[in-house]
Amino acid sequence: MDYNFTFEATVSRVRIQPEVPRIDDILKDAGDAPCLLVCDRNTERIACNIARQERYSRLTPRCTLLAGEEHKTWQSVEQILRAAKEAGLGRDGLFIGIGGGAVTDMTAFAASVYMRGARLCLISTTLLGMVDAALGGKTGFDLFGMKNLAGTFFPSPLVYMPLDTLQTLPPGEWKSGMAELIKTAILDNQETLEKVKALEPFMRDIFALRRIPTPTPPFLAELIERAVLVKGRIVEADPKETGAGRALLNLGHTFGHALESAAGLGTLSHGEAVAWGMVQACKLGLALGITSKCRAREITDILSRYGYETAAPHPAIGDTEIFMRALSGDKKKKAGKLTFVVPSGNGAELVSASSIEPGLLERIIKGE
Repeated sequence: MDYNFTFEATVSRVRIQPEVPRIDDILKDAGDAPCLLVCDRNTERIACNIARQERYSRLTPRCTLLAGEEHKTWQSVEQILRAAKEAGLGRDGLFIGIGGGAVTDMTAFAASVYMRGARLCLISTTLLGMVDAALGGKTGFDLFGMKNLAGTFFPSPLVYMPLDTLQTLPPGEWKSGMAELIKTAILDNQETLEKVKALEPFMRDIFALRRIPTPTPPFLAELIERAVLVKGRIVEADPKETGAGRALLNLGHTFGHALESAAGLGTLSHGEAVAWGMVQACKLGLALGITSKCRAREITDILSRYGYETAAPHPAIGDTEIFMRALSGDKKKKAGKLTFVVPSGNGAELVSASSIEPGLLERIIKGE
């Protein structure tokens, strides 16, 4: 489907389009400037194609990072900064991040601190990046075993989402992205959730055949657009997460980030951890009388049918104490207290740990 969609907001301008832009397109949109292409081993070919024009191919410097969550580190950020310095970029230099959430997070962080803030453009190449990571301005990298412990708020003025890159994704990347798409549907409305349910046969084919069936469902692009609109609206109202509105986007993330840390960063995909976290959030909501049994069952059933782990304790948690320590170190504390997002009748609600009886969280994690 020849799909083109532009979302204009004060936070970002998003372009959902059929193909990857090339350097001429980017500089036409972002303004002509010295630039640095940042990619990883998975997206290096895409970066080469972007710079293919004869005018720029020899002039556009490139920084290629090692791929994977385990390389979302200060060392990788330093590699980007060093490449920018060696390329002679000034404050008007343009950092172009090409890849999934790890690449775009680190590129955006590097741009935010380079000479106290350079220019930025992101090209999101994964489903997870398109529906979540590339939009909203959160940047960062993992530090001291904690997910995204160091970071800044630095929205990219321009975000490309080329749909053709989805055809290159392995099944695990689709599974990771679908969890965030399901999360957005839960926060949006029942109509969006029903469309997500309709994607299940397509996703099952991906997981069973280990390839991307064609053609892709036409409403997949519509769901990506919907996710952009939902997150864009929330972020625009609360760009630095100072209120409760943007925090709702963390549904499943407090449990999920702790699971990623306890399992070892990179052991589980972000989406798998968030999916499991949403089920635990349902259990917490049930215990607090916020989430209805019907709502909890619907969410758990969707995630289970998509093949996510929903049971507690999670097989990757070898020691509950390690998980609880990771949970207590969550960076989204308010007044020193953990906050959780639990599903409600129309979306989700924030819950402070101060309203949770002692021992309840540990019982949920243990599956008791």
